[in-house]
Amino acid sequence: MDAKNVIAAISLSAAVIILYGLFFAPDPQTVNQQKLLQEKNSKIQATEAPSIEQPKKSKNLSRTESINESERIAFENENIKGTISLTGGIIDDLTFKKYTKSLNGTDNIILLNPRNTDDGYFVETGWVTNSENIETPNSKTVWNIQENKKLTPEKPIKLVWQNNQGIKFEKHISIDNNFLFNIDQKIKNTTNKKYNFYPYGQIIRNTAPEVTNFYILHEGLIGVFDDQLVEKDYDDIEEKKYTKNASKGWTGITDKFWTTVMIPEENKEFRNEFEYKNKFKVNFIETKSTEIGANETKSNNIRVIVAAKEVDLIDNYAKTENISKFDLVIDWGWFCFLTKNFFYVIHYFFELTGNYGVAIILVTICIRLVFFPLANYSFKSMAKMKVLQPEMARLKELHKDDKMKLQQEMMALYKKEKVNPISGCLPILIQIPFFFAIYKVLFVTIESRHQPFFGWIVDLSERDPTSIF
Repeated sequence: MDAKNVIAAISLSAAVIILYGLFFAPDPQTVNQQKLLQEKNSKIQATEAPSIEQPKKSKNLSRTESINESERIAFENENIKGTISLTGGIIDDLTFKKYTKSLNGTDNIILLNPRNTDDGYFVETGWVTNSENIETPNSKTVWNIQENKKLTPEKPIKLVWQNNQGIKFEKHISIDNNFLFNIDQKIKNTTNKKYNFYPYGQIIRNTAPEVTNFYILHEGLIGVFDDQLVEKDYDDIEEKKYTKNASKGWTGITDKFWTTVMIPEENKEFRNEFEYKNKFKVNFIETKSTEIGANETKSNNIRVIVAAKEVDLIDNYAKTENISKFDLVIDWGWFCFLTKNFFYVIHYFFELTGNYGVAIILVTICIRLVFFPLANYSFKSMAKMKVLQPEMARLKELHKDDKMKLQQEMMALYKKEKVNPISGCLPILIQIPFFFAIYKVLFVTIESRHQPFFGWIVDLSERDPTSIF
């Protein structure tokens, strides 16, 4: 290996180490804090709150058959439509109105499906108790609808069920014009006794979907617990259950372009679980019970977001709903500070030109202009190295049997001609994170999906139809 290759290898290795130290390596204080937090969580008794029922798939039905087998209440706004099953009071039928499976297609994207289908995927909320003598709503409970017969942004709905012990359960569900369901759960105790209940929410997915399976994109189970982002692939959870205690955060399942998330009530300690038992389950349950005295009413609020991962809407929810780090449901990656800002620049040029392909070209030109001085310096350095090639070839022939002497002569030549072989590599290395960030933006954001360019390129999110690869 000649001197140029050795120096290039050393410089690349050094660059990797420096970049890792700057951007990825946690500081010792953070490591210690995480260790203390893990120790704290391990001391919390998981048995404080009862386990949550995991509804079983009792039949194997088509989507239409499964929807028709239970009474339902419809919902619709500008972005989504679907139904809520009164059996179990679950959200298990949701379609995106503005997104189709293919360009110019008529089949809209369906995300949520009833439990008795192969690809069942649904959201359930409710209460559980440690008392074996108290009935609580479960997956077979049939709720009664009161007030409105359709859920819209202007008209919330109210579901009611009462057990034989004189305890009344209510679900007040409202929806905004985008992707947010607000579920206010109430318990009315009409007896002269007091009881303890634990509110919970869970998302169940019967089978793992087909994933992109690319290292720069996470698809699977996700959550933020006390400001710590946790991402688990489907394979990870099949091998090992994950449990985490926190006092704030959110939990859910994310696909490349779609996500289903639950946000527990603020300032309430909860236990989160990622688990696989013939199906994938994401759930949370408050670790401290809600005590309901005689003739008393208590409530608990759970927010559910079933969304297309549109950047502006996700950021708006994070801000207006005060959801900690909710923007990370979009996988911006390690270079988040670059990736997200590049998205805004590309989106600005898109709004300016009306063409996403042109916007990408303009951003690329801007980056090339910014780094032109570095690139020009690199070209000059490489030109000098090219001039030295004949002399370097002579030295290699002259000292072919003495590697040490060859290295010494090479270094003397570089010093005499004032040439630094590394100077040609460093400008290129500095630009790599920026172009990677642009690639990441185009890969993970939904805004470029089904966007046309010119001519035969009708969808920038698909591969070039003229390529044999």
